[in-house]
Amino acid sequence: MSLLVRWLLNSIALIITAYLLEGIYVSGLGAALIASLVLGIVNAVIRPIFWLLTLPVNVFTLGLFTFVLNGIMLKLAASVVGGFRIDGIITAVIGSILLSITSYFLTILIDDKK
Repeated sequence: MSLLVRWLLNSIALIITAYLLEGIYVSGLGAALIASLVLGIVNAVIRPIFWLLTLPVNVFTLGLFTFVLNGIMLKLAASVVGGFRIDGIITAVIGSILLSITSYFLTILIDDKK
């Protein structure tokens, strides 16, 4: 699957997540496209540093802190993208879980490898 298709699917997943979860707001497809791009960059660059710094906490919580870390990355992306807002860290954590699930199912629907 091409990178552009995956980017579009993640943008659609973000719009679906905002529709399903109160507290996450996306103003439109343009904001979702930019937010998906920023989220991808944040997850590729900043998340590994945060993961390494919080490794002891993650080990102590048996990996459950990863959900919080994902929520922080989503909230960070929302803080720099206009037209994309999240109303709290709990909403961000739940939103990151829902976003992952939605993106996974959209990828299964579109993926041509069967």
